[in-house]
Amino acid sequence: MDKVGALKNKGNAALAENKFDEAINCYTEAINIDGNNHVLYSNRSAAYAKANKYDLALQDAEKTVQIKPDWAKGYSRKGSALAYLGRTDEAIAAYEKGLELDPNNSQLKDGLAEVRAQRNSSARGFPNPFASPDVLARLKYDPRTKDYMNDPSFVSLIQQLQRNPNLLSQKLQDPRVITALGVLMGIDMSQEEPMDTEPTYTPPPRKPEPKPEPQKEPEPELPENKKLAKEEKELGNESYKKKDFQNAIEHYEAALKHDPTDITFYNNLAAVFFEQKDYDKCIEYCEKGIETGRENRADFKLIAKAFMRIGNAHKRMKKYHSAKTAYEKSMSEHRTPEIKTLLSEVEKIIREEERKAYIDPVRAEEEKEQGNEHFKKGEYATAVKHYTEAIKRNPDDAKLYSNRAACYTKLAAFDLGLKDCEKCVELDPKFIKGWIRKGCILQGMQQASKAIAAFQKALEIDPNNQEAIQGYRQCTLESAGVGGDPEKIRQRAMADPEVQAILRDPAMRMILEQMQSDPKAVQDHLRNPDIAAKIQKLLESGLIAIH
Repeated sequence: MDKVGALKNKGNAALAENKFDEAINCYTEAINIDGNNHVLYSNRSAAYAKANKYDLALQDAEKTVQIKPDWAKGYSRKGSALAYLGRTDEAIAAYEKGLELDPNNSQLKDGLAEVRAQRNSSARGFPNPFASPDVLARLKYDPRTKDYMNDPSFVSLIQQLQRNPNLLSQKLQDPRVITALGVLMGIDMSQEEPMDTEPTYTPPPRKPEPKPEPQKEPEPELPENKKLAKEEKELGNESYKKKDFQNAIEHYEAALKHDPTDITFYNNLAAVFFEQKDYDKCIEYCEKGIETGRENRADFKLIAKAFMRIGNAHKRMKKYHSAKTAYEKSMSEHRTPEIKTLLSEVEKIIREEERKAYIDPVRAEEEKEQGNEHFKKGEYATAVKHYTEAIKRNPDDAKLYSNRAACYTKLAAFDLGLKDCEKCVELDPKFIKGWIRKGCILQGMQQASKAIAAFQKALEIDPNNQEAIQGYRQCTLESAGVGGDPEKIRQRAMADPEVQAILRDPAMRMILEQMQSDPKAVQDHLRNPDIAAKIQKLLESGLIAIH
């Protein structure tokens, strides 16, 4: 929608310079792209009003409030247009509706006061605005009407209104009269609010209406050789669709004999060889076609197509770097979503191939040993570098992630250590040290309930593991608050984002209140697995207890 914003800004600039038609054209073009943008209709309404096209200004103002009925400024536009059309009561209603939405809007307040004053003056027998002796002078020197005063018919019309004010209702269809009336009554469109530039919600563009198909002009007469080439190509296309590749080749080759300057025939032959899995020949004909196309200034889209087919052929032969080069050349000729997707896919394959080529378990073991040495010396940052290199060399070794997690723990980078532990137990769910290390990190992060779950996993693997037993006991005591300060337990629990989310849930707050007044109600709620899990979380955090 960058184009819509650019058109809107261009229209705003034109309107500021009183280039009304240019502003209207800019807003109209933007509306054709984004037909549900209320700001565009609002701005065009202002432009129409300044151009004295008040009926059109009213139509756009009504469209504005239809699209966004809760936008006060739309009612300001509507009230202004109605006022200029002499529909005072409707203008007042529009301004009042806007003030219901935005009671402090000064533009709406001023507009309402002005229109009410007009209505009150009319009710008291408002004097003829054209009867003043300086009317012609005021109209001559006002920039909005000075050009009109060069027209004798307009001057005559004003003189008629001076003599007979009852003619005014008949002449209001003339926009020049409405403009003159505005000048004499002191209504100045230049006092309106500035154009809207605030960001707005932009809905998806409307589907373009189907355009009538233009009548096809008769094709120019082709030379005899090109006629024959075209006939052979069409026969080749029919054979290609039927998978009759041999006949397709014969027809395309015949077309080339008649017209060897057309890249299309080379591309079609290459397509046949691609289907036959003769990729080398496919590439050969694509390259010949590109050379011929450049010599004869062929459409760059056809050259891009040939490069894309070369890329596809290399990809099928698993020559991914060559495929990447061909796709990049295709993009330099003509950038399309299809070629961008193909290039992204082959780049992904290349990265994966390079990753696999880098794997070397022997080198990984050497890096791990160096990491171990630095860990023993307390050089944890250096150890991380060696473990990281070891992981690149052997990314499926769970122990490497466990070792790096130990370094991160020493460096107090608990989030990185936790991530490595999760990868470790994902690769090897039976690796007990990974679960223990995860439990210790979670304990250090004061997430006792999650740490308990990790230690439980470790005990499922080895019920007698002392490190896991000790970790489980410590976390259980912390979670239950044995020997602890209740206020500290509450603070620790409230620091847990999961606990915070549960306590913010209105349904859970209602359930907890019900449990306090009716403890037996907990049995009913525990039948719901989701509620049971949340209650269990609150129990583990020590915030609630069930007796």
